Amino acid sequence: MNKDIKTILVGSDSAGETAETVARATMRQFQDQEVRLERWANIKYEEEIRQMMERAASLGSFVVYTLVLPELREMIRQESARLGVCAIDVMGPVMEGFIRTFDSAPAQRAAMPHRMDRAYFNRVEAIEYTVKSDDGQYVSGWSQADLILLGVSRTSKTPLGIYLAHKGIKVANYPLVPEVKVPEELYRMPSERLIGLTMDAEKLIAIRIERLKSMGLPFDVSYASVDRISEELELAHKLFRRLGCLVVDVTNRAIEETAGIILEERKQLLPMF
Repeated sequence: MNKDIKTILVGSDSAGETAETVARATMRQFQDQEVRLERWANIKYEEEIRQMMERAASLGSFVVYTLVLPELREMIRQESARLGVCAIDVMGPVMEGFIRTFDSAPAQRAAMPHRMDRAYFNRVEAIEYTVKSDDGQYVSGWSQADLILLGVSRTSKTPLGIYLAHKGIKVANYPLVPEVKVPEELYRMPSERLIGLTMDAEKLIAIRIERLKSMGLPFDVSYASVDRISEELELAHKLFRRLGCLVVDVTNRAIEETAGIILEERKQLLPMF
């Protein structure tokens, strides 16, 4: 393994989505670091805890975890002390606050299933739609979209769409490229359903250069040039003005922050979640 690539281990006695979300939110604050996640999900036995912590020690890594069962929580604390591996308890402090404030005891059940209610099926449907409508696909289905995200390459359209989809919102996204005429269907969509994403040119250049590097491609191509990006952003803003859509600057913003702005601005339009 490349020693320059750092690894964070995510451990959970359920799917591990909560711990992974926290880890990824943290990783976005260190974009100059190359970091991968290694998820250890559905942990049931103390031996699995031991193996995970020894793995973290061998990698010079740390562990972010959500464990409900007391015996597993105690095991990870012991292994953390034995191996000198940092282990961050994501759920523990919140559970402690709940117990102290409301004088309640936790259910202590790992992998508690999702409620199979209408909200659950709405989320599943929204995620399926959003994946199907990614990157300009399924234009014929735009009438079903709650939101359509517009923006030039690398303005976080896809991850933002998936994040919103997990809240039950059907999201399509369309990449803006100067050489490609936007579909006529776009002009027939209600402007309040259209969201334009933009970014500072210098930040966008840096992100595109890193993308090219990660793909092993030369980064002195027009895709990451000042002139090209300036042209793309200018044309994008011209389209945003013509459409009369909400424009959100995603420069240095986490996905959650951008989503929060959109949800607040369009709360009367979007389905309840």
